[in-house]
Amino acid sequence: MMKRVDIIKWVATVVQLVGYALTGLNIVPWNVLAFVIGIILWFLVGVLWKDRAIMVVHVGALIAILGGYLNS
Repeated sequence: MMKRVDIIKWVATVVQLVGYALTGLNIVPWNVLAFVIGIILWFLVGVLWKDRAIMVVHVGALIAILGGYLNS
């Protein structure tokens, strides 16, 4: 049986892959929304694992993607 964190991890992974596909197809702003959801879910995985490296990289990713979106 999968643990809750494993489910969140796989959902986050699928959502991020959807974000990449939407970016490749130039479907904006849905790609940004997919990335933000995936980033938040991966941040939650970092919290549940108490893994600061995962949390830090996803805070950085969130800042970068929102900054880029707002600057476009």
